[in-house]
Amino acid sequence: MKYPLNAIGSTMNKLHLALLLVLLSALCAGLATATEFERRYYDTERVSGAQPQIDGILDDHAWTTVEWAGGFREHSPGDGEEPTKQTQFKFLYDNEAVYMAFRAFDDPALVRSILGRRDNFPGDWVEVNIDSRFDHVTAFSFTLSVSGVQGDEFISGNGDNWSNSWDPIWQGATNIDDLGWTAEMRIPLSQLRFSDEEEQTWGIQVARRIFREEERSSWQYKPKDVSGWVSNMGYVRGIRGIKPKRRIELMPYLVNKAEFYEKIEGDPFRTGRGGFITEGLDGKIGVTNDLTLDFTINPDFGQVEADPSQVNLTAFETYQRERRPFFVEGQNIYDFDIAPAMTGGHFTRDNLFYSRRIGRRPSNPWYSEHYTSSSHIDQPSNTSILGAFKLSGKTAGGLSIGVLESVTAKETAELETDGERHDVTVEPLTNYFVGRLEQDFRGGNSQIGAMVTAVNRHIEDEDSHLEYMRAQAYAGGLNLSHIFLDERFYVMADVVGSHLRGSQWAIANAQTSSARYYQRPDNESVDYDPELTELSGHGGSVQLGRRGHGTNFMYQVAGAWRSPGFEINDLGYMRRAAEYNESAWCGYRWREPFGIFNSLSLNANQWLDWDWDGVFLGSAYNMNMHANFKRNWSGGGGISRTNEMISNTMLWGGPAAKTSGDWHGDFYVNSDYRRQLQVGSNGWFNRDDNDNGGNFGGSVDFTYRPNDAMRLTFSPTFSSSDYKMSILDNYELNGQDEYIFARLKQKELSMTFRLDYCLTPKLTIQYYGSPFIASGKYSEFKRITDPMAAEYADRFALFTDDQITRADGEVAFDQDGGGADYAISEPDFNYRAFNSNLVVRWEYQPGSIFYAVWSQARSGSVADGEFNVGSDMGDLFSIHPHNVFLLKISKWFSI
Repeated sequence: MKYPLNAIGSTMNKLHLALLLVLLSALCAGLATATEFERRYYDTERVSGAQPQIDGILDDHAWTTVEWAGGFREHSPGDGEEPTKQTQFKFLYDNEAVYMAFRAFDDPALVRSILGRRDNFPGDWVEVNIDSRFDHVTAFSFTLSVSGVQGDEFISGNGDNWSNSWDPIWQGATNIDDLGWTAEMRIPLSQLRFSDEEEQTWGIQVARRIFREEERSSWQYKPKDVSGWVSNMGYVRGIRGIKPKRRIELMPYLVNKAEFYEKIEGDPFRTGRGGFITEGLDGKIGVTNDLTLDFTINPDFGQVEADPSQVNLTAFETYQRERRPFFVEGQNIYDFDIAPAMTGGHFTRDNLFYSRRIGRRPSNPWYSEHYTSSSHIDQPSNTSILGAFKLSGKTAGGLSIGVLESVTAKETAELETDGERHDVTVEPLTNYFVGRLEQDFRGGNSQIGAMVTAVNRHIEDEDSHLEYMRAQAYAGGLNLSHIFLDERFYVMADVVGSHLRGSQWAIANAQTSSARYYQRPDNESVDYDPELTELSGHGGSVQLGRRGHGTNFMYQVAGAWRSPGFEINDLGYMRRAAEYNESAWCGYRWREPFGIFNSLSLNANQWLDWDWDGVFLGSAYNMNMHANFKRNWSGGGGISRTNEMISNTMLWGGPAAKTSGDWHGDFYVNSDYRRQLQVGSNGWFNRDDNDNGGNFGGSVDFTYRPNDAMRLTFSPTFSSSDYKMSILDNYELNGQDEYIFARLKQKELSMTFRLDYCLTPKLTIQYYGSPFIASGKYSEFKRITDPMAAEYADRFALFTDDQITRADGEVAFDQDGGGADYAISEPDFNYRAFNSNLVVRWEYQPGSIFYAVWSQARSGSVADGEFNVGSDMGDLFSIHPHNVFLLKISKWFSI
């Protein structure tokens, strides 16, 4: 029997009630005020005479025209104390650039110079954050390690987001002397955004890291209990007579690619080798001082690391991180999280824009009339991106703008069937559009935004086999955030909608997908309609919380919903629709060192879920802690309880089913990363009620630095699971749907190896290699008899040995004694895969890069099910590799 919505009171346990009472009492009591501090100012001057020579030695006459600024205070691990060593800086400007000088006092023998790739932030460093827009929300960060490694980040959300995908062109140099070390920077004004006012004031923060102490100090002191980074910077005054710079940057590139793989006799497309030479163009155009147009024509991402291997036996898509530079840079402006992570539940990754949709792997030609199981196929591994552009920026009035447009090519696969060849379209010509606006108010403490996305596929009449794809997919949303009551509280809300158009085939697929399962026999809120050609839906979330401003105690309550027809997976990402979710979170932070801790946090969470019919699905609770210790170790862990739940997805479109409750635990421990050898480990376990099974696993990361130029990392990960209720398939017998489950014992092992070797800050070598093996063995086959039975044992009936026949690569089931009723392919499996990348990167001139890349992939599977590391690894490396060799050279031009 299902639990109705009005029965929620009987399902809420004492932990849930206690947590809500804590939140309500804290809401009334959380009116503490933040620590007060004094704003600092720096008075700058224009460069008179020759510009400083950027060599790290502060002997230029220009530096004598301004005073040193010092008086740094510790920011971490302490809060406002005198730092171990003091730091000073100077700030100059002219019509072309900003110039920074740094004096880092120290014992030169103790200064740690470590090499790394750009944005790696190794060893000792100095940093300047510049709020040149003076909007108190965004800033540009430039970091220079004593080794000469540059790092740069775009800061948004008043310090909540630091994106290192931003790669401006600037200069920096350092020098170690008897007093410690010095540094110089030259930051072109073309890389900053500022107004055209005659006299300007900018926000500025200067910071320093002492690696051996893991100490960070800053010029403008900001107490840890004060929220907001950019809004609490110091000010630099006296900037006069500079004008915004329009810029045009072009980066043409040339790629030479060769592939070598196994030749297969009888397959005309598997010749054993291939290759091509191609060219493309990347660029940036300063449309206005506030807006930049980034574009790419015929992009190539051959230097990007491959996704990690994994086995996904669920009905839901795996989320993959974006790695392609064009889409990574500036991606924050296009984020529209429908329910941020602390909301919990099933909606934590939902986002209107998931850039991995663009340039995806083409579909298979299985629905083509020319395809048979004996067909030989030659099809591209990715959809070609003909071109893409991004128009982004932020106006002086606080309006953030993001527009992304991309066109992907019509892709065809060549099929050879019985000696005849046919070109079959596997991906139609497609246009992707994203538009984002967000307006700041009250110095960034209030924001209102909107976003729209559109996907238009041009499916031609002769490509009717592609009509399972949606022809048009539109989505949009509005978001609001408001910080109030002296910056102590916040409310956030968003509302979103979606609309699909396509053939009956396409919309039927959307209705019956794992996100909603309209065809469920007990689905009372919507009906499956195979004749629909449109589908619409809506969703949203609301959050209310206490910030860490002036207090160590924070909390949040939230709710989210997705209507049954809500669907954004053409250009966004989501897993579940037709549900409501309620959540609450509270946490306490010890920000200042005490006892053995540098910092400590404790958190508690709870979630409740209902389906769109108002049926209560279940509840979950979690407690976790995270600590940073004075010896620079860190660790933490958590424990979670999920009560018995009702699942509308367990039977793949069948009726709702009860699932066992479970306990889950996890932990992690990391040693001091300043040491030559660093070790990090984590582990987890899950144990179901009703003796239904569970899983456990763990990983260890070994990082070793034989010297300051090389880093070696080895990361083995192992997991093992044993669940008695794993779905295999469903079939119809005597007019009734039957669902086959089995016990699944699954094991996985991956061993990731990384090498980072920096000959210079501009010349680096990186290697990534990761063998992966997995096995799954099925037994104790059963069919579902009463999925909502109160007792676990009454929900299914085991097949006897006489009812099962396993032979010739099949498992046949005889349910009624009259012979085999249904058969499936042998489900046992062993999957093996290996992915590796070797990348040599040389920035031979500022912004101009040469890549030499070797990638290798191996994969294969057999229906075995036995897990044996030795034989599995041996079989993996006996698979013929697919090798790709690539040379790519680009040249940066600034006009």
